[in-house]
Amino acid sequence: MKTRAILLLCAAGLLRAQGGPPPANREAKVTDVPWERILHASQEPQNWLTYSGGYSSQRYSELKQITPDNVKNLTLKWVFQSHSLEKHEVTPLVVDGVMYTIQSPNDVIALDALTGKTIWSYAHKPDPEARNCCGQMTRGLAILGDKIFLATLDAHMIALNAKTGKEIWNVQVADPKAKYSFTHAPLVIKDRVIEGTAGGEFGIRGFIAAWDVNTGKEAWRFYTIPGPGEPGHETWAGDSWIHGGGPIWVTGSYDPETNLTFWGVGNPGPDWNGDGRLGDNLYSCSVIALDADTGKLKWHYQFSPHNEFDWDSVQVPVLANIQWHGAARKVMLWANRSGMFYVLDRTNGEFLLGKPFVKVNWATGFDEKGRPIRAPGAEPTKEGTLIYPGNQGATNWYNPSFSPRTGLFYIPTWENSSTTYIKNEQPPEFHSGQTFSGVFPKGGSKADDVYSAVRAIDPQTGEKKWDFRLDAPSTEAGILTTASDLLFSGGRDGQFYALDARTGKALWQTNLGPSVSAGPMTWAVNGKQYVSIQAGAALFTFTLRQ
Repeated sequence: MKTRAILLLCAAGLLRAQGGPPPANREAKVTDVPWERILHASQEPQNWLTYSGGYSSQRYSELKQITPDNVKNLTLKWVFQSHSLEKHEVTPLVVDGVMYTIQSPNDVIALDALTGKTIWSYAHKPDPEARNCCGQMTRGLAILGDKIFLATLDAHMIALNAKTGKEIWNVQVADPKAKYSFTHAPLVIKDRVIEGTAGGEFGIRGFIAAWDVNTGKEAWRFYTIPGPGEPGHETWAGDSWIHGGGPIWVTGSYDPETNLTFWGVGNPGPDWNGDGRLGDNLYSCSVIALDADTGKLKWHYQFSPHNEFDWDSVQVPVLANIQWHGAARKVMLWANRSGMFYVLDRTNGEFLLGKPFVKVNWATGFDEKGRPIRAPGAEPTKEGTLIYPGNQGATNWYNPSFSPRTGLFYIPTWENSSTTYIKNEQPPEFHSGQTFSGVFPKGGSKADDVYSAVRAIDPQTGEKKWDFRLDAPSTEAGILTTASDLLFSGGRDGQFYALDARTGKALWQTNLGPSVSAGPMTWAVNGKQYVSIQAGAALFTFTLRQ
């Protein structure tokens, strides 16, 4: 299997090389995408209309042509090789046979989804001052009507013509010299496009904003670090809120029934030393529910109050309707970087369940309101404190999946630890444009069994149902499930594989070479199902052998 994949990849590379430079821009044959199509994305599973496949962010597809019985016949169809050496973590969009993807950091490419050939391209060269802690890239795009939306590394929001790639409007949102940046795919709701800023490691004050899709005019802005007079400001000592962080790393979700949009908020600043920011530090390390029309906060839940371990709530909020203790409940499922799995009521933020899904030693449980109870001594020290999970967390930005068919929640997870230190008695000083963090944690216990896995969790109990253990010690790949009870994911060792979603049994795998570094997605053209995944700087597309 590995040999065949390598041969196919080489052949694909030769075909691209022999084809010469990409053709001049031409028009993509795609129909407009009104909001009603995105609202009901599950009704057209042949397309992939948002970063997470739909507003609930389940990363679940109703396509079922590829099954546990025939998945062994998957073969490589085409490869799009980026000309950029920057980090790639993109999930493309597919609309009526046209794929929209990213060549890092901020080039938009429209491809013929059947062949991988370039239709048009758009290049945005970020400001040289733009810099991000964790890769010069963006993770995806949004579409509405005849427009594609790009959020850039230097904090521009840009609208392009989806058929031609021509720029329609371009708005500078924040100052890249202060290290504000955009790295995630925008989210379109009604006539607004929504995006949140990264840069928490540089002492920004994070925010989420919405812009009119037709004009680029800002409609609302919500600061993830509350200022004077705003609820939550009292959780920041002195003026520490000014550089409090609270970045947004991944795309949020949306519930049309309540008109709420949900976003995970990142770390407070500085990361690993909280002495200068005493208090809970809202709304860092939280999920926030905002009114999609106004940006007003409706509820929040803080996973890690006064966090000093860099456990950003960088996960995608997954929305599901399930039976909970014998009654229908609208819930949010969340596996947090801190190692805790949560079930929340998404209508009001009520805490329903919290339970470790990996080894955890920083908390002993939860109080009656769902606040985690910090374990004695679980804080950075001069001598170093061993914490489970480690700095990179039990999971991270890579997306989970929920299958309504199996009722299971699937987490890309990592069993690990690290040691966190305080270098001296004084907290770090802020200097604009420079890292504002504290002492980076060092490796954890060498006696531990450190490994990564796809872990299936029962949301009713928080209990593990099965593990598929990976060869690589850590992972950066997301998860996709389908209506045929297949699960697709990958690993840092280059493996891309399909599992039985009910049992975790391995059904098919191939090696793509570089790290599998994004979320798989599936789509169909002319009645034929395809699966695409980014690995390194290449986008691979598979289908069943004829």
